[in-house]
Amino acid sequence: MDLRGGSAEALTALIERLDGAIGTHQAAATLGDELFTVSQLFRSEAGLRRFATDGSLPVEAKQGMVQQVFTGRIGDPTLDLLTDAVGRRWTRPRDLADVLERLSEIAIVRSAGAKADRVTDELFELSGIVDGNPQLRSALSDPARSVDDKAALVDSLLDGKAVPATITLVKQSLAGTYRTVTNALATYRQVAAETQSEIVATVRVARPMSEVDETRLAEILGRQYATTVHLNVEIDPDVLGGLRVEIGDDVIDGTVAGRLDDARRSLVG
Repeated sequence: MDLRGGSAEALTALIERLDGAIGTHQAAATLGDELFTVSQLFRSEAGLRRFATDGSLPVEAKQGMVQQVFTGRIGDPTLDLLTDAVGRRWTRPRDLADVLERLSEIAIVRSAGAKADRVTDELFELSGIVDGNPQLRSALSDPARSVDDKAALVDSLLDGKAVPATITLVKQSLAGTYRTVTNALATYRQVAAETQSEIVATVRVARPMSEVDETRLAEILGRQYATTVHLNVEIDPDVLGGLRVEIGDDVIDGTVAGRLDDARRSLVG
């Protein structure tokens, strides 16, 4: 999500408001569901979106409009956030829907409470399953299937096997905001980590790492990046030895192939 200017400032301020709006885990889940529903309405209704983000209109008029449209349809915490949101300055009209959806994702992760770490892990595992199963990937992206049909498929796959927050996010991925389910799951993993003041490191190795080695690597990366690092370890047969770490745009290639490439470039240079 590329936010600039007023939209970026709005997201920061609204996340702070969101923290105060989240009460119990169930309240957080309800807030997340409602924010997602509202975000999708703003995506589909261009006139509503333009009115709510029009900087030339009085703030009171825009806030009065959302109060009139949404009172009785969503809970007070969601309505308060939405009223605050339309009173802010937006760089692009579409940014409002993007920010409401991001707030929804954060609220859903928060609804997992102490199990939020599981959300990150389950999203990573599911992403690997979708990537490795063309039939499943096709079923989840098939435009001929309804969203409800795809959601039922998600329930059949994950019911009793994942925490409710994970299942909710996977269903949200079907809306197509991030184009593909795989892209959505990757984004949700980052959101889940950031919500817990962590960053995600994808570690590719030829064989499973011991718990001791994982802990040590997480500590080393944590010192390097000055934050808690959550490891997602992926077994990759193309890794000849060592490991490859991906953190955002950073790549630390400690594989045999990587070291050979470095040596080759050194010789050529």
